[in-house]
Amino acid sequence: MKLGLRFYLSWILSAMVMFTLFYLWHGVFLNDFKRIQFPLSWFITFAALTYLILGAGIYLLFESRLLKKLRNFFLRGVVSGLIGGFSLFMVATIVHISLTSKLSMQHLVIDCIWQMSEQVIGAMIVVLLKIVIHEPQVEHA
Repeated sequence: MKLGLRFYLSWILSAMVMFTLFYLWHGVFLNDFKRIQFPLSWFITFAALTYLILGAGIYLLFESRLLKKLRNFFLRGVVSGLIGGFSLFMVATIVHISLTSKLSMQHLVIDCIWQMSEQVIGAMIVVLLKIVIHEPQVEHA
């Protein structure tokens, strides 16, 4: 795998889109940020770093040998996003990172669906840029 323009733009743009969706969901729609027990600037900084790591992870998963067996870019992107979203949901649930004081089964299901949807959208950015950005393949002599 080559770390060229396609990787860097996909990584940064998908991370920005996923972070924006996260911010709109938790900060605007659910208004969860008022429940944070430490400075909001720390939370935003850590969330931004998390989404940078997640964006790179989704790209690397998309380009993995196992998922390259799926020839359809869109299906591969959906699978990458679903795996990334469910993994993030599981980690957040296990370490009990939640902005809600009372977790119900309904809350967990909605949170899981949202997390996977958010990461699928990020993966679709990777797919779009994979299709749009052409990087010539170097032939080995």
